[in-house]
Amino acid sequence: MNLIQFFDQSGARAVAAVEGDIARRVNTTTSVYELATTALAQGTGLAALVAQRGLGDAVNRHDILAEGRMLAPIDHPDPAHLYITGTGLTHLGSAATRDAMHKGNAAKQAEQLTDSMKMFQMGLEGGKPEGGARGVQPEWFYKGNGTTVVNPGHPIPSPSFARDAGEEPEIAGIYLIDANGQPRRLGFALANEFSDHVTERVNYLYLAHSKLRACAFGPELRVGDLPDHIEGMSRIYRDGAVIWEKPFLSGEANMSHTIANLEYHHFKYGLFRQPGDVHVHMFGTATLSFADNIVTQHNDVFEIEESQFGAPLRNPVRIEDEHPLIIGDLY
Repeated sequence: MNLIQFFDQSGARAVAAVEGDIARRVNTTTSVYELATTALAQGTGLAALVAQRGLGDAVNRHDILAEGRMLAPIDHPDPAHLYITGTGLTHLGSAATRDAMHKGNAAKQAEQLTDSMKMFQMGLEGGKPEGGARGVQPEWFYKGNGTTVVNPGHPIPSPSFARDAGEEPEIAGIYLIDANGQPRRLGFALANEFSDHVTERVNYLYLAHSKLRACAFGPELRVGDLPDHIEGMSRIYRDGAVIWEKPFLSGEANMSHTIANLEYHHFKYGLFRQPGDVHVHMFGTATLSFADNIVTQHNDVFEIEESQFGAPLRNPVRIEDEHPLIIGDLY
């Protein structure tokens, strides 16, 4: 079962459950966050609560997307309590582009490993510990809070100071922190972990800056376990035509870390275990159009699809005008 959030034709919020290609409204439900918090309070699961509330009229997901009425598959009443974070160098092959960028800038000898390759090698050797043991910690980054989330179909803004506007097709884990401060996994979704790769290429210490961008995820929340093998397609359209496309792989069969290990190293921090908070944690990718020298333009459209996650995630990119910044004293 997948879940979507949307505005109905009267402008009211609604939630629908998707089975196959059929989506039906969940009765008396306007928010996945409310659905999840109620499931926690009742000691049941999302699927069981959906069954308890029952399903109503069928809705057309394609119309909802086309009309701009689709919401991200989870949000928070206070966007400051939704965290967007992620991990890098977690997928087999994911170090190649990063290594090329950083080796060139560092002017290191060919036989020396860049910091990126060292981190990737650590994941290969210790990212999948046996027996549930805690493995090596991955690279980690912060993207923002709920204010940075762009709904499916809507433009992803790229700030005027950005040097690149590049997609990253990923899988995101969706979590709600329960009353005891424990993470509860709701499921997984497609994600576009939009980044500035040119800024990162200047120096790997600029990675934190390069990640402070908007992002999109969804449109559907896959309730249940993550498939071991995920093989989707990432595309860029310009003026209606595909200018670049490439498959992307995910799932633990294609990763150097287990999902459990990545989750542990995020949620080990008490800051990220505050009751009621929502976390959208992106697990990384090995596929970037930037690696193929693609330079995106205003109104290019990103498309990320994988049939196991339902409808594709599509967003145009919007290059923003310069925003005046006035810093004044208040003594």
